[in-house]
Parts: sequence; C-alpha cells; structure tokens
Amino acid sequence: MTVVNAIIPFSKAARGLTGCLAAGLLLFASAATPVFAQNDQMTPIAIPSQPDAIVLNTGPLPGAKASESWHSQYGSVFARNVTVATLTPFLPAPGKATGAAVIVAPGGGFRTLSMQNEGWDVARALADKGVAAFVLKYRLNQTPEDMAAFEASMREMFSGAARPPRQTPEQAIAGLSPQIADARAAFALVRSRAKEWHIDADRIGMVGFSAGAMLTMATTLAGEDAKPAFIGDIYGPLSPVTVPADAPPLFVALAADDPLFAHGEFGLIQSWQKAKRPVEFHYYEQGGHGFGMYPKETTSTGWFDAFVSWMKMHGYMKSKN
Repeated sequence: MTVVNAIIPFSKAARGLTGCLAAGLLLFASAATPVFAQNDQMTPIAIPSQPDAIVLNTGPLPGAKASESWHSQYGSVFARNVTVATLTPFLPAPGKATGAAVIVAPGGGFRTLSMQNEGWDVARALADKGVAAFVLKYRLNQTPEDMAAFEASMREMFSGAARPPRQTPEQAIAGLSPQIADARAAFALVRSRAKEWHIDADRIGMVGFSAGAMLTMATTLAGEDAKPAFIGDIYGPLSPVTVPADAPPLFVALAADDPLFAHGEFGLIQSWQKAKRPVEFHYYEQGGHGFGMYPKETTSTGWFDAFVSWMKMHGYMKSKN
C-alpha cells in the first residue's frame, strides 16, 4: 500500500446544494443499507489484501475509535469503519488506453462500502474498455465493531427510530466534509500522475452509486478544484440542485422499482436541463436498488454499456495519440 501526500482541506462551498438533496442524504443514511441487510446474512471476513491501494493521506477520520472491518453478503464484499481513505488504480492494458479516466465511488449509506459490486467490478469493466479507473475507498461514519451490534443499529436506523433531524444544505455538506476531501484528493492524485498513467487530465470523470452518487454530486457542486469532466449518478436521489454554469455532462441511471429514490420526481434531471447542460437519463422498469454489476435478468444491467456509449458520444473515449 503506497502513501501519497495529498492532503486537501475541505472548504465551505455548499451553496450549490439544495434542501431537497440534503433530505436525500438523510433518507439514504437512514434507510438504504438495511433494505439489503434484511435479506442476507452478513459474514465477517479478513480485510482483503489491497497491494495497489494508495493512501490519500487526508488524515484519519476525526474521533474514530472503531477499526476498519469487512464482511461478505450477496456473494460480494463490503468495508465499514473506514478511517483512512485509499485510491486503487485499475489501468487498461498497454496500447488499449483511451486517455479517459473515472474515479469510482461505491455506495453503502456512508456506513459501508460495496467494494466489489460497485467498486472493483466496475473498475475492471472500465479498464477493459480502455478507461483508467480508480476505486475510492472513502472514510465512513463509525458503526459498532461487533457484527451483531452493527446489524441491530442498522435495523434501528431502518425503523426510523434513530433517524437524525432534518439538516440545512450547509449542514448536510459539512457532514460530508471528510468524504469530499477524499474525493478532491483522489482527483489531485490522478492529475498529478496523469502522464505516468497515460491519462488526459482534461478527461477525468467520476461515477458513484447511491451514497457514492451523492458524493459524486457533492464533489461536483462543492468540491472546488476537483472539477470532474463528466459524472455518472447511478441510483442516487434525483432531488433538484442549483447547477453551476460550467456543470459537467451528467449520466443518470435508476430503476422504477427502486424503493428509495424512484418516486416519480426528476428534479435533478430538470435542473440540468434548465441550466442547458448535457444530461442523459435511463429509467429502467426493474432493477431495484443496488443492482450495480450484479448479473440480473433486468434491463438495468444495461446501464454499464449505456454509460460507456455515452462517454464515446461525448468524445471521452477517443484517444489523442
């Protein structure tokens, strides 16, 4: 595991986030992970070897007491109590690189990270298409170290008994300051090594899943120097936001039977349209929440190919060599 000095302080640039997105953050933090936890056993596992992971050195999570741990579920693996952020590169084979790059932000309600289904598997698929991919293991909110206590805390959150009070947009963004700092450091690192990794510094995007989609949006709106060239929002909230004049092209994928965010309100899409910024929206009939790279008999599995085609349409996949 390599350590890189890329400490970037979080700023107070939160004006672009609206109250609706702040509500979405609260909804996900209190509901998303337990939706799955009810259906499959979480089994503790040893922390996997991650020899290519680069420590971003944004510092340890302030006040953290629980240590990082991992568990398996749904044939996939998840991390929690992440206190030190890392970035893991998945580079295309020599001669296949297009120069495009994507920072991948897994989801998990800011309490866990779906490292395989929404991280490594996505990154490998992108690298196979000639896109350099970087899985961001960002710092998480602390949870009980004991698995039984963790599961009980998630059931409590899902029941609404421990739902936090409504926050202002500024409070919501401030609550994500460690994660936004991690995302900014990830962009800074990739740009600093762009030549080494055969990447065009002007074609570095970000794709996020659920909570990772929220982080992608927060990074776009309040991440200052991060400035992703393009963004993918995969089953994140579609609440309206204030869109900056230079907002990047946006790709959105959501299933109509998503229990969290499929409520027939497409404010995020409309916000991008009103700002006259490019947006593409795929609304799949079935897929639920968290489909990611899982093999399913639903058209939602087509999101990845659609995302790659969208990148091609915008010229992000065209090699400059």
